[in-house]
Amino acid sequence: MKRFHCVPVLLLPALVAACSASKDSQFAASGGKSDASSGAGGTTFDVSVGVGSGGGSQGNCDSLTAICDGELAAPTLCDEGLNIDGDALSAAKALDLCHQAKNGGWGLVSAAYVRADGSPAQASKQTGLVSKFGDSIVPQAGKSMLVLSSGYARDAKAADGCGSETCKSSEMGVAPPGFPQDVPACPGSKDIKDDIGLEVKLKAPSNAKGYQFNFAFLSFEFAEWVCTDYNDQFVALVSPPPKGSIGGNISFDTKKNPVSVNLALFDHCDPASKATFGSNCQFLAFISGATCPPTPNPYCPAGAGFLKGTGMGAPAPGEWSDGGSTGWLITTAPVSGGAEFSIRFAIWDTGDDALDSTVLLDSFRWSADPVGIDTDVVPNPK
Repeated sequence: MKRFHCVPVLLLPALVAACSASKDSQFAASGGKSDASSGAGGTTFDVSVGVGSGGGSQGNCDSLTAICDGELAAPTLCDEGLNIDGDALSAAKALDLCHQAKNGGWGLVSAAYVRADGSPAQASKQTGLVSKFGDSIVPQAGKSMLVLSSGYARDAKAADGCGSETCKSSEMGVAPPGFPQDVPACPGSKDIKDDIGLEVKLKAPSNAKGYQFNFAFLSFEFAEWVCTDYNDQFVALVSPPPKGSIGGNISFDTKKNPVSVNLALFDHCDPASKATFGSNCQFLAFISGATCPPTPNPYCPAGAGFLKGTGMGAPAPGEWSDGGSTGWLITTAPVSGGAEFSIRFAIWDTGDDALDSTVLLDSFRWSADPVGIDTDVVPNPK
């Protein structure tokens, strides 16, 4: 299904100018980088090692508590050679959740593919465990990463890829309570479709004070459909919800905007798409009541290289359409040592099943230092 653009091409310059002139816009791009620590240094993001990546002991280590000479043990990698259609336990391995909780110890308790509301799901083309996505996106730790998509979790070179900006998958879904979350001045639809997720249950090491994971969100919604009913979302829902979360969600920008094309951190895109940024918002504003955002400045500062080969890198040859991405981001959240909790990573189409979105997930880590709820750019991604 292809969503029709409502704005005649001749009207776009005027509408974009009107959007840019709006001084009342609440759009997140006016300031999205977090003030909290982003992982640039310190033991919060590079915990002193006691166990090497190969799993060999390098100190006085206790596998039940993850303590090695008073620090958290470095993770043992377990994600090499995973099948793209792997089960949920393999998906957890792709996230670098290797240590399984046994005999009352810490680690992964269980993993399951789910819908957005937590009901059961199965591995499908909406899920993928890959060693590379597109031409240049590679895991941030280990050998594999998890892909979840409201379309197909496949890039433009995959034999079983979507071949289009839209592939129907699981149809109508049930959103978690309080979602889809509205962005200020950009009220959206409350209907979701093609939702998919991975839910992991975890027990924190006794000396853990937080955790982190990396993700990258990509969407065909960018740039024309910014601030409309149709802005797909990714959430990381934690239960029990930590203080400072939004309905349990811990991934959002400093303006509390959820991960969608309205996120302040949407820097990877084709600078040529500037002419159509938010072009459908003004046309629909009289229905939705939206205040359309100004064009971000700078616009697409990271360029479109991240999108090459993903299917969203048009007008480059072999791509399906144009799109945009956050690039690699890092979310952190606090936890009490020994606590048991779950994280549901979920993505969905909002409003209809057209113009799919995808999230890549990788590099889950425990933190030995206190952290807050924060999402920011990975400073030196691979």
